[in-house]
Amino acid sequence: MPRTIFLAGAAGAIGAPLTRLLLRAGHRVVGTTRTPARAEALRKLGVEPVVVDVFERDALIAAVTAARPEIVIHQLTDLPPALDPARMPDFVPRNARIRREGTANLVAAALAAGARRIIAQSIAWVYAPGPLPHAETDPLDHGAEGPGAVSVQGVIALEDAVLQAPIEGVILRYGYLYGPATGSDAPRRPMSVHVDAAAQAALLAIDHGRPGAYNVAEASAELSTTRALDELGWRADFRLVA
Repeated sequence: MPRTIFLAGAAGAIGAPLTRLLLRAGHRVVGTTRTPARAEALRKLGVEPVVVDVFERDALIAAVTAARPEIVIHQLTDLPPALDPARMPDFVPRNARIRREGTANLVAAALAAGARRIIAQSIAWVYAPGPLPHAETDPLDHGAEGPGAVSVQGVIALEDAVLQAPIEGVILRYGYLYGPATGSDAPRRPMSVHVDAAAQAALLAIDHGRPGAYNVAEASAELSTTRALDELGWRADFRLVA
């Protein structure tokens, strides 16, 4: 059934293939970007582009309310091009801010617009130490210390904002990304996921799965993905075809 989808981060590594999947499924897609150039590229694909900064709360609420979406999808990140590891330390605080403040603003906008469900991107490598494989019911690493603590706290804030809101909240805990726009065409470590398969999980979550968290990664000893396979009907080997 075609729906109106508000996709925050429509031009990103996951947002780009997700946009194609949503349009192929017949959905109306209102997609955000921060630059007019990318907005024009989205328009040519069939997206209704919105140039908006997620930190501008009032403007974001106005944009989402005007779109009147049934579903809001959060694929916003602030990461270096091709996920360059050398530049990643500079981007971690910025990405954590999007997870904290940006998510709170997007949830507020979804509620103001009367959306039924919000689907948000998270990550799968922030579980607290414990027996493997990690399932979604395992606790996140609230006691994280050192350089990674900023990222972990951002993830916890994102998930709390989505799952505690009075709306159907779905969290997709993605593994390490590979594929177009990630700097790697193949998995670089266990617990990885191709961007096309990551996008498919978001597409499926529109109409499938109970609210809550889902691990989305290829099979490994570290992570259980049974819930995504069973409830979403997700496939780790999914790839977009031209």
